[in-house]
Amino acid sequence: MTPSTGSAKNTANPEPAVANLAGKLGELARELQQEPDTDALLTDIVHAALELIPHVADASVSLVVGRRTVESRAASGELPLRIDALQSATGEGPCIDAAYEQRIVRVPDMRNEARWPKFAQAAYEAGARSMLSFQLFVKGDNLGALNLYGEDVNIFDEESEQVGLLVAAHAAVAFSGAQEISQLNQALGTRDLIGQAKGILMERFKINSLQAFHILTRASSETNIKLRDVADHLASSGEILTRNRI
Repeated sequence: MTPSTGSAKNTANPEPAVANLAGKLGELARELQQEPDTDALLTDIVHAALELIPHVADASVSLVVGRRTVESRAASGELPLRIDALQSATGEGPCIDAAYEQRIVRVPDMRNEARWPKFAQAAYEAGARSMLSFQLFVKGDNLGALNLYGEDVNIFDEESEQVGLLVAAHAAVAFSGAQEISQLNQALGTRDLIGQAKGILMERFKINSLQAFHILTRASSETNIKLRDVADHLASSGEILTRNRI
């Protein structure tokens, strides 16, 4: 006896769809890992959210500074910018909660949302009908969240949340790596600047490397200016900063 059409439909194999998503996530991970520029990386994350997560109409990556101010670092349109401004003005909202308190915040229907009385109604009137917010990173008092916007209420389903979590996880790992690369590049740049400044002093005063470094550190201490900036000034102008040259 051959199975009915309905029976065959109920036992349809979901593996092709899963494999397709896995392939796209793997491609996303490779692309994000190859992007050392932080701002470009955040833009890539937003584009991936729009492409991979079901029912997303707009998306953004937002930075929460000092546990209150919300800044849009990458946004797909005007709506995320307006909503982040509202969260900063009211000091409440899904992005703030996702960044500090929960891994994911769901907002099925913004017009009936009671968690943020000052924010919700204004957000609905601005065009935010439903939202999902995922925590991306926590660095001291600075936190980041991936925010997804639906064009209608109750638009996001379980698949939206699960795929959103996967995208957010890949994004968090990539962002951490990009930050480390940025810090390493900055450290290497500082080392090169100090090396140039030391070379100038060694040539000018016929002294050794340690003596040149002592001159730089003393200038930094006397002027209360970072050693890197003292070295940069010397390398670019040929002058050693002193109290009289600030």
